Amino acid sequence: MRFAVEEINNSSTLLPGVSLGYEMVDICYLTNIIHPILYFLSDNQSQLEIRTNYTDYHPRVVAVIGPDSSLAAVTVAHLLSLFLVPQITYSATSQALSNPRVFPVAFRTIPSTEQLIRVILKLLQRFQWNWVIVLSSDDSYGQQNLQLLRAQATWPCIAFQELIPVQLTNQEAGSVQQRMESIVGKIVQSTAKVVIVLSMELPLLAFFQEVLRQNVTGLVWIACEAWAIDPSLYDIANLSSIGTIFGVAPQDIPIPGFDDFRIRSPSSPTEGAGVQDAAETCNQVCDQCLPATLLYDKIFRGTGNRIDFNAYSAVYIVAQALHQLLGCDSPEGCRRQRVYPWQLLKEVSWVKFSLLNTPISFDNKGDPPVGFEVIQWQWDVPSRPFKQIAAYDSLQEELTVFTQAITWHTNNNTVPSSTCSEQCEPGHKKKLIGSMSCCFECVPCEAGTFFNKSDSFICQKCPSDMWSDPGQERCFKRLVKYLEWDDLTSILLILCSALGLLATLGVLALFLHHSDTPVVKSAGGRLCFLALATLSIGFCSFPLYVGVPTEGKCLCRQTILSLCSTVCISCITVRSFQIICAFKMATRLPAVHNFWMKYNGQQVFIGIVSAIKFILVGTTIYIHHPMLVKPTVSSDPAVMNLMCYTNDNASIFDMVLCFLCFCFAYMGKALPKNYNEAKYITLCMAGYFSSWVALFLVKSLFEGMVVTVFDAAIVLSNLCGFTVGYFGPKCYVILFHPERNTPAFFQMAIQSYTMRQD
Repeated sequence: MRFAVEEINNSSTLLPGVSLGYEMVDICYLTNIIHPILYFLSDNQSQLEIRTNYTDYHPRVVAVIGPDSSLAAVTVAHLLSLFLVPQITYSATSQALSNPRVFPVAFRTIPSTEQLIRVILKLLQRFQWNWVIVLSSDDSYGQQNLQLLRAQATWPCIAFQELIPVQLTNQEAGSVQQRMESIVGKIVQSTAKVVIVLSMELPLLAFFQEVLRQNVTGLVWIACEAWAIDPSLYDIANLSSIGTIFGVAPQDIPIPGFDDFRIRSPSSPTEGAGVQDAAETCNQVCDQCLPATLLYDKIFRGTGNRIDFNAYSAVYIVAQALHQLLGCDSPEGCRRQRVYPWQLLKEVSWVKFSLLNTPISFDNKGDPPVGFEVIQWQWDVPSRPFKQIAAYDSLQEELTVFTQAITWHTNNNTVPSSTCSEQCEPGHKKKLIGSMSCCFECVPCEAGTFFNKSDSFICQKCPSDMWSDPGQERCFKRLVKYLEWDDLTSILLILCSALGLLATLGVLALFLHHSDTPVVKSAGGRLCFLALATLSIGFCSFPLYVGVPTEGKCLCRQTILSLCSTVCISCITVRSFQIICAFKMATRLPAVHNFWMKYNGQQVFIGIVSAIKFILVGTTIYIHHPMLVKPTVSSDPAVMNLMCYTNDNASIFDMVLCFLCFCFAYMGKALPKNYNEAKYITLCMAGYFSSWVALFLVKSLFEGMVVTVFDAAIVLSNLCGFTVGYFGPKCYVILFHPERNTPAFFQMAIQSYTMRQD
C-alpha cells in the first residue's frame, strides 16, 4: 500500500498537485476491529457525531482499504455502509460482500468465494475425483465456504465432513487436540484420497502437526485461498510427506520494483532513528523493521505478488476515482475541493482502467474481473515454493490445467484416484449403495435392455423389433421369421392349393356341362356355381400366406378367405333348407313355402349372411387396424415372428353357420336318397368344426410359424373338404353312373318316398 501511495504521489499524471495520505492499523486478527473503524469515521478531533444526515459530514478518511479477513471485512462493511465510505478489501472472499443492497460500499480486488468453490469443483472434475473429504474451520469463514460448496457441488460425493476446531483459550487445548486426533483418524480410515480444506490458516498448524504424527501420506490436499500460500504452514518440517498439496490462490501479477522497495535501506544512517510519534512512523526506516523484512524477504519473493497486487490495485482504484472526481484531466490539473465519501463511492463503482496489463473494474456485485489460479506446493525449488499448474478464466468459466507442470507424490508420478466405486464395465448399470450417487455396485443389463450413457443408473428397453444379450450397450435387429417362398412348407401349401384349384375348376366345368341334369339341380343349381366360384377364389388366395406379411396381404386374407368360406357354407346351408322346404314345409306350411319361393329366400339368406360376415370382418379390421401385421416374440427372444392378426370372431360366426347347416342336413336324413345328403354334409361340417377347434387349441399351445402353417393348412383342408366332400359324390354320379342322373330315376325316388310317408 505504501509502495502504491508513493508511486501515485510521485506521478505527475494521475493526481497532479494532490497527494494521498494514509493511516495504517493492525486489527490483530479479529480482536481489534471496531476501534480503528470508529477512529477512521471520526473527525480530526476524534469525535463521531450522531446525525440524521451525513451528506456534508467529513470523516478522517474518504476510503478504507481492507481489512484482510472475511469476518472483519463484513463487520466493517456494516459500519461504513451507514456513512457511504467506500471499502475496498484485498483478501476477503466472503460471499456476503457481493450483496450491494446490504453493503453498497463493499468492493474487492480478490474474487469471491463463489469463484473459489467453482475452481475447486472444476479441478475435481478435471481429474475425475468424485470421492472427497471436506474439512472446514469451526468459524464463520469455514462454515460459509462449506455451505457454498454443498450448494454448488453436484459432482463430488463427500465421504465425510468435519469442522476443524479453533482454539481460542488455553483451557481448550486438551479438547482441541482430542478433536484433531479424531479427525485425522477418520481421514486415515477413509477410502477417499482427496481432502478439501476450507479453513483460515490459524488452526491448521496444529492440524497438520497431527497429520504428520499419524503418518498420513499419499493424499491430495486442496487449499482454499486463506492458506494456499501461507509461509508458516509451508515451513512445517516434513510436510511434503503428506502428499500433493494444491491451492487456489489469486493470480500472481509481478509489481516492478516492489521487492527492492521492501528491503531498501534508509537514505541516511539517522533517517527515522528515534522517531517516537506513531503518526510519523510511516516507513521501514524504524529501528526494527529492516532486519525483520530482510529475514522474510526470501519467503516474500517466493510467494509472489498475489495479495500484494490486490492491495496495490486497491490504492490505484481510489486514485483513479479521485482522478475522475477532481477532474484531473483538465489543463489546470485537479480541482481543489473537499471530497466527501459518498462522492468518491460513485466514482469507485465506475472505475475501469488497466494496471500492469491487468484490467481493473467492478461488476454489479463489486467483484473484480480477475480470477484465481491453482498452484502446487513444491519443496525441491526453494526459490519458487508455489508454482502455477492451472489457470481459470472467470468469463468463460473454464479451467486450463498444465498437466506437465504437476508433480504427483505417487509411484511413477501417476494421477491418484479418488472414487467410492470404480467405473462399471460396458453394458453394466449402477446400483446405488446408500444415498450417494458415487457409491454403487455394477449390475449387468438384462437381456432385452441396453446401457445408455445418458443415464448410468437405468438400462433402457430395446425397441420392439430389436433385442440384446445381457450386459450390452446396444441392441441388434431381431431375426424376423415368416413363411418364405423357398420353404418346403410353403411349396407344399401352394402345390396343394394349386391341385385344389384345378379340382374345383374341373368340378365347375363338369357342372357347367351338365347344368340341366337332375344331379346338378338337386345339388343347388346356380348356387353350386356361386359356391364353386368362391372356392376357386379361396384356393387362389393361398399365396397371401407366403412372403413378408403386409397390411395389404393381411387385409385380403381376412376379407377374401373369410367371405369365401362363409358364402360356400351359406350356399350348402340354404340348399339343405331348400330341400326340407320342398318335401316338408310345402305340405305342412304352404304359405311359408310360397313366401320363401316368391321372394327368393335362397338369395336373400345368402345376401344377409354375407352382409353380416362382411360387417363383422370390417368392424374387426377397423378396431385392430394398427395390428393387422402382428410381430410376436418367440421362445427365442432374438427371433421375431411376423404374422397377420387373425379374426377369431368371424370364425365363430362361420362355426355357428356350420352348426345350422348340420341341423338342416340332419332334419333331411329321411328324404329320398337322391336328395338325402346328410352324411356328406355332416362329414363336411364336422370336419370344418373340428378343424377350427384344433386351430384354437394350437394357438393356445404354440406360437410363431407353427400357427401360421397350421392356419393355412386348416383353411386349405376346409376348402378341399367342401370341394371333395360335397361336390365329389355328385361328380361321381355324373361320371360313373349316368343312369342315376335322369329325371325318371329322381321321379322314382320321390314316388318311393311318398309311398313310405302314406
